[in-house]
Amino acid sequence: MTNIPEKTICLCGSIKFAPEMKAWAQKLAEEGKVGILPVGAKRLDEETAVDESYDKAKLKREFDAVKAHFDEISRADAILVCNYDKNGVRNYIGANTFLEMGFAHCLGKKIYLVNPLPDMPYINDELYAFDVEVVGDLD
Repeated sequence: MTNIPEKTICLCGSIKFAPEMKAWAQKLAEEGKVGILPVGAKRLDEETAVDESYDKAKLKREFDAVKAHFDEISRADAILVCNYDKNGVRNYIGANTFLEMGFAHCLGKKIYLVNPLPDMPYINDELYAFDVEVVGDLD
């Protein structure tokens, strides 16, 4: 059980975590919930997502990924941020995910995280103001 009571959850996080987001979507589906994947996670295979050598800006422009994901956040009851370790940062939250969290917050959506908030001094105040709830990783 995920401890997420909402029915429709939009998954957010670095595209590097596409395999983890897909696993979360499957877990949510098993619980009778809807896990909405970002456009990039739907389109990239697992090898490409982990490699990250593709042109991320081109992909975002081609699929209008930022706006598309904001539309998905608008339709969801809550978001789940898949924040795993990346680039030497524990529980990484990147620029795009930070935007998504801020957007969800402004819409009054509940924000769940897989792992505790990272220590990112330039956005710590904002991250803590979002009043997030940590659900823990898939078991």
